[in-house]
Amino acid sequence: MMNVFSKSLLAAAIATATLSTAHAGEPLQVYGKLNVTAQSNDVKGDTKTTIQSNASRFGVKGDLALNNSLEAFYTIEYEVDTGDDVKENFKARNQFVGLKGNFGAVSVGRNDTMLKVSQGKVDQFNDLEADAKNLFKGENRMAQTATYYTPSVGDFKFGVTYVADGDSDQAYLDLNKIEQTRDGFSLAAMYGDDELKTTNFYAALAYDSEVKGYDILRATVQAKLADLVVGGMFQQEEKVDGGDSKNGYLLSAAYEISAVTLKAQFQDMEDMGDSWSVGGDYKLAKPTKLLAFYSNRSLEKATSDDNYFGIGIEHKF
Repeated sequence: MMNVFSKSLLAAAIATATLSTAHAGEPLQVYGKLNVTAQSNDVKGDTKTTIQSNASRFGVKGDLALNNSLEAFYTIEYEVDTGDDVKENFKARNQFVGLKGNFGAVSVGRNDTMLKVSQGKVDQFNDLEADAKNLFKGENRMAQTATYYTPSVGDFKFGVTYVADGDSDQAYLDLNKIEQTRDGFSLAAMYGDDELKTTNFYAALAYDSEVKGYDILRATVQAKLADLVVGGMFQQEEKVDGGDSKNGYLLSAAYEISAVTLKAQFQDMEDMGDSWSVGGDYKLAKPTKLLAFYSNRSLEKATSDDNYFGIGIEHKF
């Protein structure tokens, strides 16, 4: 029922936005991507073959000038899981509305936290089996947020996300097993272009305070040296109920040879485990690429490593 409702709601939003565009000149961009892989997954000694979707998505976004110094903007985005065998394949992603101007930009709704945003493109296997979220906390998209970005000062930008305690993900059990809820804050200072197009260096320092039950400090750097891109991330995380602090790091590299991009990555988190991955992309055209990867994950409490091998295609529109 909820799946049908979500589809109807998105269809209505697109129709309304299209009609508005026709009469008021409001920009509307329909966008998305499909990333589907054929995989052999060896998990806990059990090997299965899957055809799975990797954060495929569909959305609409746009902005409208309200006057010479103020614009409204919005995003409505859903994940489409092509591999869901029960057909419940429509899941909410970022959905927000806001205003921007000389003061910066402010938005409210469902959104990625600033700590998540701050990683930029350092995760070379994002959305695949070696995604950083499998070992690191903090890759959060929260339902009830208010986000503010300052205007850029040179190549510097600052941002903060407020997470309301009414968000169900802000509930946690304290040391006495009593459920608590708290407001959360996520802050980041960023330097450079995370796409490495206008600058050859990107760096960010971010901090989560009581977001989804964790305090997290994260530092990220990435640099482009000719056709080579190298990056690193350090993370320290601790449960808000007084758990032990844990440290982890991620190292990544990508090397472009004509239409081919070769990738490698290693990630480790204290008391959790580590993973390493190698892979490559072959660009067929600007929106379309073939991809292949192999990932190994070794968890502290597991008796055997998990292994993943996949080949697939991604098309953006």
